Amino acid sequence: MILVGIGASLPGPDGAAPKASCQAAAAALDALPGLRLRALSRWWASAPIPPMPGAPWFVNGVARLEGRADPAALLAALHRIEASFARARHFPNAPRTLDLDLLDMDGLQIGGPGLVLPHPRMQLREFVLRPLLEVAPGWRHPVLGGAAALLAALPPQALHPL
Repeated sequence: MILVGIGASLPGPDGAAPKASCQAAAAALDALPGLRLRALSRWWASAPIPPMPGAPWFVNGVARLEGRADPAALLAALHRIEASFARARHFPNAPRTLDLDLLDMDGLQIGGPGLVLPHPRMQLREFVLRPLLEVAPGWRHPVLGGAAALLAALPPQALHPL
């Protein structure tokens, strides 16, 4: 099972709303060679983390893919999809037209420098864990344990389903 976080807070290059960009990105994930989209969470609205006064809220979701892929090649494919939506990396956690995060690949543990699996901050983000539980209710972080327990340990975050 491959889990990909999908998010956006700015209109796409065509002026599409962030939710539409997220939906189009999910379709692009389903078109990746050797992979199929098997589940897609609801879309969630979340405040930026860390808080940024005046920054737009994000639309977030999680896609569950099945199939086989090389982790580095998949990350490169995610970056190409982001680039097709004019993703710019101005500063960490900046508002963006599209963000695709490789969250987990069958429990692989990879320590970077260019690729870290599972995603190194996913356990800190309700906007990741809540939709992840919708597509993979029994998912377990290979080091930290079950997603439900990780979610229960988080402080409240500004998040609601769309």
